[in-house]
Amino acid sequence: MASASRTTDHDMIRKWVEARDGRPARVKGRGEGGILRIDFGEPEESLEPLSWEEFFTVFDENELAFLHQDETADGKTSRFNKFVDRAEGH
Repeated sequence: MASASRTTDHDMIRKWVEARDGRPARVKGRGEGGILRIDFGEPEESLEPLSWEEFFTVFDENELAFLHQDETADGKTSRFNKFVDRAEGH
């Protein structure tokens, strides 16, 4: 696997997601904060769309960081992403 980067920069996250035709979302039925996800392609039924403002409010309130990969090992655009605790890995 190619290396992954982590960031808390809202603009960087938004640009990465939108460059891959993704949209901010959360898992339905998981409370007000919910579990954040990036929805790619056709909207998934299990996910609820969020505005970027709502998404980043939950992101910051839960002190998350965005772990992402720009390219796969073979040089293709990667969609790999994961939300991790900001305190992890420091």
